[in-house]
Amino acid sequence: MKLVKITTPIIVILSCLISVSAFAHGVDEDTQSFLTTNKGIAFGPFLYIGAKHMITGYDHLLFLVGVIFFLYRTKDIIIYISFFTIGHSATLLFGVLVDININAFIIDAIIGLSIVYKGFDNLGGLKKIFGKQPNTKGAVLIFGLFHGFGLATKLQEFEFDKEGLFINLLGFNLGVEIGQFLALAFVLLLISFWRQHPSYLKFSKLTNLVLMAAGFLLFGYQLTGYFIS
Repeated sequence: MKLVKITTPIIVILSCLISVSAFAHGVDEDTQSFLTTNKGIAFGPFLYIGAKHMITGYDHLLFLVGVIFFLYRTKDIIIYISFFTIGHSATLLFGVLVDININAFIIDAIIGLSIVYKGFDNLGGLKKIFGKQPNTKGAVLIFGLFHGFGLATKLQEFEFDKEGLFINLLGFNLGVEIGQFLALAFVLLLISFWRQHPSYLKFSKLTNLVLMAAGFLLFGYQLTGYFIS
């Protein structure tokens, strides 16, 4: 009973993110219909779509869980999330506006590896390999760029109207940030509660191993899709 009790926060946090995997990055029929038939500026709907996409974007959220897992100060959390936001916002806008086409399976496989990287980094693996800690902010920024291309690739699957494209992309990007904020706030509440108990540090290794396992699972799933598509 004790083991079940102290591991409950791990299960709650990860299941909230993984349980929506069947729908993550998927686009429902109503959204598909809107994206393919919309004409002109539609800031509000694109904002909503961006927020919904991030809330169900389990791979992005798993990476962010790894990023904030050992961050205790609000200032540090804001700095790291800002680096991630700058990265994915830049490539989201640039990727769609310049029409850079990247295979969706490949970019999502890299995103899976970003989760593995962060979990391994949290376990001190990178420091053991290189003898010093790599620049963590730089790594978050770089992986943010890949995550942004993942979002851009998903949007490019739909041949929506180019009129008002920049404004619509700004709406989508703002929606992504709102969705990210809401999901992250929920996760931070759970983590803050968990940190009040000794099991947080006791099971930190297990949690990050689970993150790595989820990342490898996503990586394998995307590579399989690439080779059989």
